[in-house]
This record gives sequence, structure tokens and C-alpha cells, in this order.
Amino acid sequence: MGEETVRWTILVDKATDINLRTYLAQKGMKKGDLSKFVEDAVNRRLFRSLVDEFRAGFADMDEEEVAELAEEAITTVRKG
Repeated sequence: MGEETVRWTILVDKATDINLRTYLAQKGMKKGDLSKFVEDAVNRRLFRSLVDEFRAGFADMDEEEVAELAEEAITTVRKG
């Protein structure tokens, strides 16, 4: 987790709670690991959403055009 944390209050279905806590216990994780698990899940979902949005934005382009844009971006970043 980052340096600064905030407290969330969330509600989940009881079965979800039991399944997740059982999973964490089976993996040898402790009570505090629930927060890490949720944070990781949220970050993965956000990343996946961004990737999906990115793909949708380039859906009307062919693969060659997208590859050329990617190469240009990589070259620009490498040059600094």
C-alpha cells in the first residue's frame, strides 16, 4: 500500500465475505491482508478498464496503424 491510507466502509454479500476470508486463510494470510487483497483487486479492475477503453479508442484502426503509433511512442519515450 501507499504511504497514506484511508479507511473504507464497504458492504458485501455474506457469502462473498466467507468465501474471501476462507481463501485468505487457506493461503496463510492474516486479517490485515484483506485490505491488500481489495486494493490489488481494485487496481487490477481499474487497469483492465483503462486497457479496454484504450482498445476501444483504436478499434477503427488496422493493426499496422496501431503498431506504427506504438513504435513512435516507444521511440519518443526512449529519446527522453
